[in-house]
Amino acid sequence: MIKGKIIFNILGMLLIIEGVFLLFSTLVALYYNGYDLFPLLISSFICIIVGGLSWFFTRNTKKDIGKREGYVIVSLVWVVFSLFGALPFIISGAIPSYTDAFFETMSGFTTTGASILNDIEAVPHGLLFWRSLTQWIGGMGMIVLSLAILPIFGFGGMQLFFAEVPGPTNDKFHPRVNEIARRLWIIYIVLTAAETILLKIGGMSWFDAVNHSFTTMATGGYSTKQDSIAYFNSPFIHYTIAVFMILAGVNFTLFYYAIHLKFRKVVNDEEFRFYIGFLLFFTIVIAGYLVLHDGVGVEKSFRDALFQVSSIMTTTGYVTVNYVLWTPFIPIILLVLMFIGGSAGSTAGSIKVIRISLLLKNSWLELKRMFHPNAIIPVRINGKSVPSQILSNMLAFVVIYMLITIISTIIMASMGYDLSTSLSAVATSIGNIGPGLGQVGPVENFSHIPVFGKWFLAFLMMIGRLEIFTVLMILSPAFWRK
Repeated sequence: MIKGKIIFNILGMLLIIEGVFLLFSTLVALYYNGYDLFPLLISSFICIIVGGLSWFFTRNTKKDIGKREGYVIVSLVWVVFSLFGALPFIISGAIPSYTDAFFETMSGFTTTGASILNDIEAVPHGLLFWRSLTQWIGGMGMIVLSLAILPIFGFGGMQLFFAEVPGPTNDKFHPRVNEIARRLWIIYIVLTAAETILLKIGGMSWFDAVNHSFTTMATGGYSTKQDSIAYFNSPFIHYTIAVFMILAGVNFTLFYYAIHLKFRKVVNDEEFRFYIGFLLFFTIVIAGYLVLHDGVGVEKSFRDALFQVSSIMTTTGYVTVNYVLWTPFIPIILLVLMFIGGSAGSTAGSIKVIRISLLLKNSWLELKRMFHPNAIIPVRINGKSVPSQILSNMLAFVVIYMLITIISTIIMASMGYDLSTSLSAVATSIGNIGPGLGQVGPVENFSHIPVFGKWFLAFLMMIGRLEIFTVLMILSPAFWRK
């Protein structure tokens, strides 16, 4: 039997936290004297009151979270946060449609970055800050944040941690999960602060620098400008954001090792080498093609290629150029990169480099096994044999991911969209990327998607953020049986 009181208790506490974050946004609105001050304040009070009541009436519940409760909480928190996080947009009138407001907020918390806004600069500063903050919170994962807080209230968080960050690796670098959360957040905050300072040096205002640092480290891609990073005609800003996008796509465990001067662990990490290898290879291919085929200068070709490859592969979604206008060969490469993603244990989405590398290794070794049927040839990662159960899980994930993508593309096409638009809209939603191709390309947005399509894509954002299995598990009838 699933313990409903625990679920309401924890969701209540997390809703209070969301209310507190909304209060930070009210300070920005107050500073800029925007009309969004009271909508943000009212939304904050609603979150705190509803969350407080939910916590108060379940405060005496037994403080033990089972696996099933963990999966339900992790799935529901994204829905609850988006339902309440959409309130300031509705109350202020900045986004009159609740469907659009929910889509924008879910896209924020899941760090997707797909937007329905047609004039971002017209949105007041407080709401823009809240919009960026949703991505920064969602980047490291609201549940990972709760790991550092729930122990204070007597709750253990291990079940939440593994429901939030499932994957093919289980590299533990500290025995206490709440300590893991705290250290991850310290690294996250330090990197955010460092990027903010560099962007300010590069010529951004403090407001723009903070917002873009939030959404870079979260690999979310929300910008304060309608033209995204293309608005800032500065190579320094472009390179700075590209570097931090790449850092955000690295497994955060490696930062922990680097801080403790264990550089060999970083350099010898196979996923890291695959990740950097993919980035450099596709950057060089695209840059070379732009130089030789389109006659673009070497530096600009390299910068644009590095930025767009980093942006798509890390699932950030920033743009400096309208890559749809490039030779069709290049958008196809970018579409492929949408399915690779960043590293496991990073803020990036999509399939993840570790799964792609394991898939390639296993396929190659399967060919060798055909020539040597009696040989035992294990798949290894970082010198260690990968258990068959993890390989089966990885293969199942990739198959289900692609199956959902195919079915969802058909659903989007049934709404009248062409293949390029349908496929890329699905790929960017389930991969938490942002811009796609066709009618959802880098200079377009999702405002024209019909109501059902927006709710459907928002659902894909959530299952993509939780890496599919968590959501599919709670949708299974067997999950709810005693």
